[in-house]
Amino acid sequence: MLFMISLGITVLGLVISYGVGKRRGAASGLRGVSLSLIPLAAALTGVTEFIADLVLSPARWVGVALAGLAVLLYLVSGVMLSRRGPGGALEGGGRTARGEQGAGRPRRAVERSAGPAADPEMAEIEEILRRRGIT
Repeated sequence: MLFMISLGITVLGLVISYGVGKRRGAASGLRGVSLSLIPLAAALTGVTEFIADLVLSPARWVGVALAGLAVLLYLVSGVMLSRRGPGGALEGGGRTARGEQGAGRPRRAVERSAGPAADPEMAEIEEILRRRGIT
């Protein structure tokens, strides 16, 4: 039953996509075709049955909640890891040897080479790398 509904939606979408492709161009038609194939792909892979069973199954809701929690924890850990400095300590907290050496030093202006082919963006990147001790 679900397969026939998905097949009907896909065929209807393909017909509409053909009309859109004629009217607006090939790119819009291809986008419509790609979206039209999703219901049939979902039926063939069993996703539609999963969704239909999900509505009435508390065990599946718990599984979806656990999957959401896993994704949330993974994202939070990524944010926490990105806040670590190069030495492994959190930036802004505690003083490291690197943080003490550059704390009172004023920023230098970006040095630009005198050549006509000097790229100001590259000079700025080189200055940032120099300030962080990367040469």
